[in-house]
Amino acid sequence: MVSLQRPIQSMPDFVKKALIEAGLMDAYNYRPPYQRNDYLSWINRAKPQKTKHTRLNQMLDELSTGDRYMNMQYKAK
Repeated sequence: MVSLQRPIQSMPDFVKKALIEAGLMDAYNYRPPYQRNDYLSWINRAKPQKTKHTRLNQMLDELSTGDRYMNMQYKAK
């Protein structure tokens, strides 16, 4: 069990739906727990729905390419 220092975020239904529809749930689950939690926290903190969807789309893009995390270079271990 991995212990995160930040509060654990729940996945909103619209995020889960988008991950499934894009076929990226495995890519999401492959990321380390802190990255999954950071993505959800970042999306959940947005107030306007438009911002939530913009952030969601960035997460989906980064998961699909596999080489970015929160707009930074990422190389899976």
